[in-house]
Amino acid sequence: MATVRKLIVEVVDAHHLVPKDGHGSSSPYVVVDIYGQRRKTRTAVRGLNPVWNEKLSFNVHAHSQHHIFGDMLELDVYHDKKYGATRRNNSLGRIRLSSSQFVNKGEEALVYYELEKKHLLSMIQGEIGLKIYYVNELAVPPPPEKEEAPPKKETETETVEKVQEPPPPPPEGEKPKEEEKAQAEPPTDPTVPEREAEPEQKPEQSEDGDQVNPLPADVDLDVKAASVSRSNSEIRFGGSNTPPPPAMRRSTSAGSFAASEASSEISMLMERSSFDLVEKMHYLFVHVVKARYLPTNGNPVAKIAVSGQHEVTSRPARKTTVFEWNQTFAFARNAPDSTSSVLEVSVWDPPASQALLGGVCFDVNEIPVRDPPDSPLAPQWYRLEGGGALHGDLMIATWMGTQADESFPDAWKSDTFANVNSRAKVYQSPKLWYLRATLLEAQDLLSLPFNSPKEACFQVKAKLGFQVLKSKTVLTRTGNVSWNTEDFIFVVTEPVSDHLELTLENRQSVAPATMGVLRIPLHAIERRVDDRIVQSRWFTFDNPNEKEENKPRVHLRLCFDGGYHVMDEAVNLCSDYRPTARQLWKAPVGTCELGIIGCKNLVSMKTVNGKSSTNAYCVAKYGNKWVRTRTVSDSTEPKWNEQYTWKVYDPSTVLTVGVFDSWTVPFIIDNDNDKNSDQNPGEPDFRIGKVRVRISTLQTGKVYRNTYPLLVLTPNAGLRKMGEIEIAIRFVCTTQRLDLLHVYLQPMLPLMHHIKPLGVVQQEALRSTAVRMVAGHLARAEPPLRKEVVFYMLDADSHNFSMRKVRANWYRIINVVTGVIDIVRWVEDTRGWRNPTATVLVHALLVMLVWFPDLIILTFCFYVFVVGAWNYRFRARDLLPHFDPKISMAEVVEREELDEEFDAAPSLRASEVVRVRYERLRTLGARVQTVLGDLATQGERVQAVVTWRDPHATGMFVFMCLVVAMVLYLVPSKMVAMACGFYYLRHPVFRDRLPSPALNFFRRLPSMSDRIM
Repeated sequence: MATVRKLIVEVVDAHHLVPKDGHGSSSPYVVVDIYGQRRKTRTAVRGLNPVWNEKLSFNVHAHSQHHIFGDMLELDVYHDKKYGATRRNNSLGRIRLSSSQFVNKGEEALVYYELEKKHLLSMIQGEIGLKIYYVNELAVPPPPEKEEAPPKKETETETVEKVQEPPPPPPEGEKPKEEEKAQAEPPTDPTVPEREAEPEQKPEQSEDGDQVNPLPADVDLDVKAASVSRSNSEIRFGGSNTPPPPAMRRSTSAGSFAASEASSEISMLMERSSFDLVEKMHYLFVHVVKARYLPTNGNPVAKIAVSGQHEVTSRPARKTTVFEWNQTFAFARNAPDSTSSVLEVSVWDPPASQALLGGVCFDVNEIPVRDPPDSPLAPQWYRLEGGGALHGDLMIATWMGTQADESFPDAWKSDTFANVNSRAKVYQSPKLWYLRATLLEAQDLLSLPFNSPKEACFQVKAKLGFQVLKSKTVLTRTGNVSWNTEDFIFVVTEPVSDHLELTLENRQSVAPATMGVLRIPLHAIERRVDDRIVQSRWFTFDNPNEKEENKPRVHLRLCFDGGYHVMDEAVNLCSDYRPTARQLWKAPVGTCELGIIGCKNLVSMKTVNGKSSTNAYCVAKYGNKWVRTRTVSDSTEPKWNEQYTWKVYDPSTVLTVGVFDSWTVPFIIDNDNDKNSDQNPGEPDFRIGKVRVRISTLQTGKVYRNTYPLLVLTPNAGLRKMGEIEIAIRFVCTTQRLDLLHVYLQPMLPLMHHIKPLGVVQQEALRSTAVRMVAGHLARAEPPLRKEVVFYMLDADSHNFSMRKVRANWYRIINVVTGVIDIVRWVEDTRGWRNPTATVLVHALLVMLVWFPDLIILTFCFYVFVVGAWNYRFRARDLLPHFDPKISMAEVVEREELDEEFDAAPSLRASEVVRVRYERLRTLGARVQTVLGDLATQGERVQAVVTWRDPHATGMFVFMCLVVAMVLYLVPSKMVAMACGFYYLRHPVFRDRLPSPALNFFRRLPSMSDRIM
């Protein structure tokens, strides 16, 4: 049955509204506008925290669904002038929401939006809680009374005519004749006076009670269609709810077009693009459609050859009334077999000993050239010649085009011969949620035959798929226990169709005994986007082995946390920081365009039939969108020239591009079927290298086209250059500078990460789970993204221990501290009068800053500005930052350290090797232990100053503090500061070579190191 799509706006409540009635209160109501429709709630009389709980329904027509992501919902809160001393409906605030934030039924959550000002000088405060979602309702069939409408309309027209010109009453015998005459007229005639009478009817009442004015007859319909909302409007006729004809709708705006492109990038293999970042690749396209009048009962095949040097055989034809192939072939013009000028298309009958049925020859120089957006070339019938089909015809189309042709993605290509992964694909990561299960308490645990005078030990085990978590163990004698809000957090993918399984175990000395099992469907769990407390529920365990009346119960609080960003990447390499809930998404700040041009000087990755081979393909990942180029077979210098686009929501994100070698065994050509691609997966796809580009390092509107080395660390060969990749990238900022500054001032992670932060260990465990779920989801695509590809792109092994990374991070710290060390050295040189001129200038600067302290911050800011302006001359102009082998310590790493870095956990090496590594780790741990002890000692000495652990030292320190306080009270602070500065900068002649008295006093303070055993 047909369905109708509707938008439901559930207005729940509001908080802390502004009083507007003159008596410290307000009587608010809500007006919602979208799709040219307006709905209104009831008035909540005299309340600053009103509660409505009303659902407003809006029709979403088919034309609006295509441009739904460009529509805006406008919600206004007004004070009703009927309640209070006001003369008009004062505004209490408004909000504007993009339809891209709306979700389907089942994903909705209560979201509180801050009310904004409608006018500049308005005093607005408070927030409003909404639930907005789409539903599909069954279309209501037309009522059967409409069949009797024509005779009813006739009577209405007669009454209207009688009102206008009251005729004399006719004779009784003539009245049936007039009715027969009216019934004999066409059914369209009576509608004319009816439409003329419709504007005189009363205004139509909408569902919420608002009046919808009928459309005047003298108003231009095209102008009327542009309503207050920026959406596709709905035009209502008085007395009729039927949608208007398509010509009455306004044309799509620029915003709607841009949003529709954003929504179409999920379904399109390659986004519409001008391909201005990549090079044009010219192809000869041959579209073999069908054949007729062939003298065969089998399934003939078509063979395409360019000058007979390289033949390509199509799949067998599908026999209907004709023989159909509907297959496209693309020959690269720079290939040796495509430089000649003869194209041959022949039809063969395989069952009849490869009998030739006929063929067609073309001169390549006469084939037309087609560039999009030209329409596709129409295929034509050609008479087959030179074979057994004397009267056979073949319908084909040939043209010269580029990779921008719409037939290119699904065509067989000469550079990807017989490879099942020859098509470019776009993948979407699954939508990930955090499921929070809070364990509160349990009752009736000792009702089963486990009663004992001793304390019983219980534990709850939660399982969701491959994720298993256990609660802490609790003891009880009464059968009632409390876990004090212990949280279980799982990662869940949409659509949610699994069950959360909870098992109650009695931890006995022999083995744990299962006392009950509880299965909770995930689709029944509430979703939230903030930290509001979700209502808790009691659940009863089921024991399949025992039948007891008093079963154990557990008190749980369950919810999906949509306010978090479920991380599948490292925080410093993340490509998206948006929360899971679409309602919290912000508008994009720009777009990122990536052109994958090709690779050069790739090494041979494998040997097939005694021949070195490399089947390279490229994978790019940004946000939840993955792209995979076509696989170029048997080439060390593959050319892809494919271009992709992403929406950028945060410029402080990273785009990752990786190159891999495919081990998938080629199969027969089939443009419509790639089912064989996963039947023989072969060896894992080998990593060739990857490139990371941080979006914030790109200047807006500038094209960066560079070649980057592909570097890989291997446990056997160490650092190895696998080749080079050439890419072009461009970032276009679509927002104003102030909006971009606002983005930089906002926290990267969503609000929930700061209100209820997750622990470091817990976050890393959840990330590992998310990576596994993303890899499993993408592995089920066609063609699949292999598990090793996803793990390498997401850096799933970045948390593994590596001595190389420890050394690299240590040198990074040294480089950071180097600046501070240089400043200390400069101060010491100035203090030592090595450059007397500089020292005298520092004395003058000290006097100026002491007597004019307002210049301190000004001088510091001006100095930072000068340093930044000076470094602008030395900024990177061409190459983007890339993997640095020197910083990574990859050039000097030892073979043993690399083997340890790539070793799995638990280790697979021999016990002697593991013992040597353990001893080396103990040596490193001893150094870390010493450093930590020194830091703890200095901190404890600071604490010992006023804790009277050393009574003599504390007494002297306290007395000196009193003396200093009295001196600072009597002497002006500027004089003290100047005296301290001149004393610190005194000439070395007036200094002592021994340490200062303050340092000697500090070193004599006690610490806890003497108490450690």
